[in-house]
Parts: sequence; structure tokens; C-alpha cells
Amino acid sequence: MRYGNLDHLYLFIVIPLLIIGFIVAARKRRTSLARFAGNKTIMRIVSPVSNRKRIVKIALVIFGCIFLILALVEPKWGYHMEEVTRRGIDIVIAVDTSKSMLADDIKPNRLSAAKRKIEDLLRELKSDRIGLVAFAGSAYTYCPLTVDYSAFRLFLDDLSTSLLPLGGTNLEVAIKRSMLSFDSNTKKHKTIILITDGEDHSGMAIEAAKEAKKEGVIIYTVGIGKKEGSYIRIKNKKGEEILLKNKDGQVIKSRLDEVTLNKIALETGGAYTPAYGTKWGLERIYKEEISRIEEKELGSQRIKLYENRFQLPLLAALILITLESLIGERRNKKEKGGLEVVQK
Repeated sequence: MRYGNLDHLYLFIVIPLLIIGFIVAARKRRTSLARFAGNKTIMRIVSPVSNRKRIVKIALVIFGCIFLILALVEPKWGYHMEEVTRRGIDIVIAVDTSKSMLADDIKPNRLSAAKRKIEDLLRELKSDRIGLVAFAGSAYTYCPLTVDYSAFRLFLDDLSTSLLPLGGTNLEVAIKRSMLSFDSNTKKHKTIILITDGEDHSGMAIEAAKEAKKEGVIIYTVGIGKKEGSYIRIKNKKGEEILLKNKDGQVIKSRLDEVTLNKIALETGGAYTPAYGTKWGLERIYKEEISRIEEKELGSQRIKLYENRFQLPLLAALILITLESLIGERRNKKEKGGLEVVQK
């Protein structure tokens, strides 16, 4: 048996609350009646209300609620095999992991903000393959192209500025390393999302973008950081927070280079989006740009499709609730007890 939505299991807490509510209501009713008529008077009158029927009605309501919750959980059993063809786009996300990504002009810092937004992007993906490249002065394929988004998240969570030994920001090697992730036999369905502050130290980023264009790769750039820049805070060996300095002892201020990032994107037919303020646009890039790229067949496989059986508990719930509404509370003539006033 499988379940489609276990998140609704928390609704079972309603059942004991419902039972407690019925018990409290019954006691309150008896207390109010005792105050109104007095115990001796109650003993001398017979009620038309059947306690047995009232208990049955309460039981029907409780079990009806249980079956309603079971329907929401979506139980599944039995299955059939179906051939499924996956179609999608190959997307490589290249993330800058240089020390400048520790700048806090975007809270808590640029790298953490980038990781959060990549998580949001993952929720938009359906059957696309996605890969991850970490780069600074060098580049490394941290996660090859995959449709296993859970595995991708593990690599994304582990991303940090200590991954690569060579500092700086080399956009050329980032683009070239990302291109190695793609199938060289096709010149379609390939895109790179380059997330960086844009401070390229190689000076060869535009040339790399031209090579990517020849291979049919479209590059979308995301500039993370603010135009005015920010100082980079790091911790020294004592665990104290200090400002990052260059070899000459001068404090480094990291600034967003939007011009370079715009040129890279335009060279390949892509687009640039900034990440400061409310303009962060990873999801917008995917919805308005990447999702419109021609998809390719990523393979087919036979999968088990389990049959949804929520209709059965839902039918049971409707029957029980309908029965509850049809059963009256008046006692039968054969039943004793109750609250019917004795005629003198």
C-alpha cells in the first residue's frame, strides 16, 4: 500500500478532541438539567431521548471523520505498468564560491542567498536534468547532470567557499567547466545559469561565452550583490570576525560587475538579472526563458503507477454521515428511562 499525501495525518488529532467535546457536552447537558429540574424531579420524569441512539449517532460522526481523513491521505494499492518518456532541458548551475561571496550586502551573505534561491528554482523543475559547478579561481563539477533533485540538494547544501583552493573569480573556467557537462553531439537543449558577483579576474569570460554560443549553449547570468558593493567578513584562526584584506593589507570591497554579466548573457542569446532588492529572478528566468527552450527526449522507462483508492474511504464517510442524519434521537416505546413528563 502507498499513500499520496501523508501530510494530512496530523488531522487525526481532531478525533480525540471530538470525543472529548462530546463527553464535555453530555456532562454540561446533565448538569444544566439537574439545576433546572432538581434530581428528585428528574427521577420522576421519563425522557423521549434515547441515550443508545445518541451514542450511535456520535459513533457515526467520529467514524465518518476518520474515513474522511483516510480519504485525504489518499491510500493506493494495486498498480499497472506504463511507459513514460521524459523530456526536458539540461541546466548547469555554476555558483561562485570565492571569498567575495561572503559579502553581506545580501543577508546573511551572497552565497547563502544564492543557495536559497536555487532551492526555490528546484521546485519549478519537472523533468529537466540539472547539474552543479562550483568555481572560484578554478572550477569543479560538483554534481553531474541528474534528474534526482534530492541528490542535487545534498551537493547544494554542502557548497561553501572552502571547496576550491585557488581564490579569485574566473568566469572563463566556470563557463568551460559547465560546458563539459553537456552532450557534445547536440547543439540544443543546453543552458548555463551563472551565479556570481561578476568580478572576473581572467578577462577571458566573453571569449568563453562565444565558444559556448558555437556549441548551442545559452547562458543566463545572475548578478548577486549590490552595485555599491560590500566588505567581506571572514573569521581568523582565533574565531574572530575580521575584514578580508589583499596582499598589500588593504581592505577588500567587493562590487557587482553588471556590465560583464550582461555581455556574457547577450553574447549567447540569454538574459541577465540582478539579485539585489526585490529583483531576484531565478524563477522568472526559468518560467519566462528556459522553460521555452526546445526540450529533448531524456529517455523512457516503464514505471509502476499505483491506483488511487481514496474513493472507498470517502464513500464510507458519506454513508456514515448520511446515516447519522437519518437516525432520530427519540426513544422507542420498548426503551425505558428518559425525560417525558408524567401526566397526573
